[in-house]
Amino acid sequence: MTPEQSPGPMALSGIRVIEVGAFMAAPFATMQLADLGAEVIKVEQPDVGDPVRSTGPFAQGESSPFARLNRNKKSVALDLKSGAGKEAMLRLARSADVLVENLRPGALRRLGLGYEELRAVNPGLVYISISGWGQDGPLAHLAGLDIMAQARGGLMSITGAPDGAPAKVGVPICDLTCGLYAALAAVSALRAREHTGAGQFVDLSLYEAGVSLAIWEAGKYFAAGEVGGPLGSAHQSTAPYQAVRTADGWCTVGAITAKTWTGLCQALGLTELLEDDRYADAHDRHALRHELIPAIEAVTGERPTAEVVTALEKAGVPCAPIADYGEVFTDEHLSAREFFWDAEHPVMGPVRQLGSPMRLSATPPRRGTAGPPLGADTTQVLRDLGYTEDEIESLRAGS
Repeated sequence: MTPEQSPGPMALSGIRVIEVGAFMAAPFATMQLADLGAEVIKVEQPDVGDPVRSTGPFAQGESSPFARLNRNKKSVALDLKSGAGKEAMLRLARSADVLVENLRPGALRRLGLGYEELRAVNPGLVYISISGWGQDGPLAHLAGLDIMAQARGGLMSITGAPDGAPAKVGVPICDLTCGLYAALAAVSALRAREHTGAGQFVDLSLYEAGVSLAIWEAGKYFAAGEVGGPLGSAHQSTAPYQAVRTADGWCTVGAITAKTWTGLCQALGLTELLEDDRYADAHDRHALRHELIPAIEAVTGERPTAEVVTALEKAGVPCAPIADYGEVFTDEHLSAREFFWDAEHPVMGPVRQLGSPMRLSATPPRRGTAGPPLGADTTQVLRDLGYTEDEIESLRAGS
């Protein structure tokens, strides 16, 4: 099923979201909500806006990453440190269902725009605060970016090659995971509000989002006190499940069941491994992976990647070539599923977008506009809030 636009209401139609976000976590969270039909109003500081606007590459002077991360949103420029800007924010909050922010803990509260202040004008507001370490605790006052959360949260201790330098996950995984948790928390709190009529405060941290991913590592530590380390591409508890060398590169294999293990050995002509009792079960294969993988690579290393992958696919063995993003963004399968799409931008023109993985059959994600120019929607949003033209002009002028 291709992701066609729904002719009727979308999943989050009628929900208004305010974003006071920068960089990744909050904007990624609200992008999910915007894709699902929420009206997302991104409140930015006049003149500078979200720092991602200054991040290249640029097209016609506009940030390419910003145009993708902030699609389907409106931009309103307000100086929240001014009395007029604060009043406009309070008026906007009265009309909102959700607010998502990822400033330093207490930053909005010091401006008189914290949860208690906004709850006073809108008891049904769901107020989501994202920070590096959470709103309380010994680390709460520290700056916290994705790489710090990956470091303190253990991810960098298990990423990379054994005996290699510490490595972070290639994408800002703590930012992105925390953003997804924020979107899930938003719809969950809205669902709870249907029963109680009240909003609530949601405290999310990059740190805890990263630690929450350590399922295998927690299983080992809490059961046996075992602390894992970097394994390259290998799995923590089963083999062969990793990248293997080929004559012209690498491919991944995942022969972790009896059927797929047999299929791999037969497809690669490694029947002697099937007959070796040392590799009889998955636990034994993992224990002996330092012997097993070289034996597999002795064969795959003599064949090109495409040949190895084709042979394994025919045998029903999970496998895949390791693609770079140039290959991913032109992939035939993703193109056939219409994953990529173009969003219009008033300056940049069509902006190629990554699709949403959420393929709802009745209310598919929105495919609307690219991330807007700074303050593009200020006038219309303020007008809808009841401001007169003179008041809008005065607010824009910073008085």
